[in-house]
Amino acid sequence: MAYVPHTPHLGLQPIATTILPGSSSLVLGRGAPGPFLGDIIRAEDPTYGVGEFIYLKGVAATVVGSLVTYDQYLNTTTIAPATGGNGPVAVAMSANIAGQYGWYQIAGAAVVKAPNAMVVGADVFMLAATPGSVDDAPVNGEQVVNAKVSTTTGTPSAGLAVIQINRPFLQGQIV
Repeated sequence: MAYVPHTPHLGLQPIATTILPGSSSLVLGRGAPGPFLGDIIRAEDPTYGVGEFIYLKGVAATVVGSLVTYDQYLNTTTIAPATGGNGPVAVAMSANIAGQYGWYQIAGAAVVKAPNAMVVGADVFMLAATPGSVDDAPVNGEQVVNAKVSTTTGTPSAGLAVIQINRPFLQGQIV
């Protein structure tokens, strides 16, 4: 994925990278101010089109495509629990682990961890066996609202699928 930012801002960190603490204000050594935690930008990829991304702190065990919950006030992320929950979610664009900072997708065609086969057009649910992964099997309290399956698992590669998202959140209610 090669997203190019549309949002005018000096010194933006590339979408699919992470940076370490202490370098968050100076991206890539250019001396320009970097993004602030919680910044939201638009960027475009030649394959996946335009998306929106939020800049957040990383969390342990994050891989590309992990679904995370986040709290903008506390500046925290958590791998989305396999048992559902509630609150906003985003898709990791890099292996943004604890102690690092990076971009998470909140709108557009997102590449997400999806180890089980899914049906195009289905609703999205958390995968009970794997935190941070999605499935299309309906489970009470585990729906990811504002998300629809766009491709079956294996596209773009093994263990991943594309889902269409628009500021998704876990609803934490019985369906």
